[in-house]
Amino acid sequence: MIINHSWKNQCNLPSGTIVQGKWNKQNYQIMRKLGEGANGVVYLANSKRGYVALKISNDSFSIMSEVNVLKELAKVQGSVLGPSLFDVDDWGRYGIHYYYYVMEYIHGSDLLSFIQQKGHSWAVVMIAQLLDVLDKLHQEGWIFGDIKPENLIVTKSPATIRCIDVGGTTKTGRAIKEFTEFYDRGYWGLGSRKAEPAYDLFSVALLMIHLFYQRRFTKKEAGHKQLVDIVQSHSELRKYEWPLRRALGGEYESAQVMRTELLAAARGEQRVQKTSINKSNILETSMMIFVTIMIYIVYIVQSLSL
Repeated sequence: MIINHSWKNQCNLPSGTIVQGKWNKQNYQIMRKLGEGANGVVYLANSKRGYVALKISNDSFSIMSEVNVLKELAKVQGSVLGPSLFDVDDWGRYGIHYYYYVMEYIHGSDLLSFIQQKGHSWAVVMIAQLLDVLDKLHQEGWIFGDIKPENLIVTKSPATIRCIDVGGTTKTGRAIKEFTEFYDRGYWGLGSRKAEPAYDLFSVALLMIHLFYQRRFTKKEAGHKQLVDIVQSHSELRKYEWPLRRALGGEYESAQVMRTELLAAARGEQRVQKTSINKSNILETSMMIFVTIMIYIVYIVQSLSL
């Protein structure tokens, strides 16, 4: 047998393959491929507990790194973002050593398909839900990193947004481990790849734009202006220009603040907010002019008295 040593080909397991753990002796029958990331392939598998998702790779470091992230996510109170972890083990086949972990199989619609079916009003509901979970994650010192529709599933009864790949989750302050160009602020020239809340919130803004347009865009020279123009050109998305503009500009320090302003825009309060800001700016400018004139008058009076 000729073995292709590309890890993707090595991890390409045909349906019916039995994966038996070296240490825990648990058996998993491969059903079909669910997807693949930068360092492994995820399969739907059958087991004694029913259907599960099995991620396999020949990179032990990447697998253990993701296992540790799943364990940390489980500690985040109220978080349902990541799948539950069931098993971690090794497996040998044709002289190749594999590392894998088994997690909850999250069944549902991919996020893009869900929005296509339900309508754009549901995009705001899902984004608000995502921001709520991200806020808890950020408070625990983690940044999700690789936010994109392919990593997000919507389950039923009730509709809940869940993640099927935590490979990009990174400790705050470090360099982002995995990213997808379209959702990456570095690609758009609007910030670094440092793991911080603002990085995730930029990605959330791009995710929302994608959900409304159902397509991605190629970057032009002026990244920020291009994205704002895209928001303004969509009759429904324009309503959320204020929070999206702020997220794109890295102005939010917390996901909860972005969530609050996004929901305010959904209730039609954006115009009131902008009007209040404009009134405040006008009042501030008027006061500055008044003070300047008074200072000038005092200066003239003092000059004439000399």
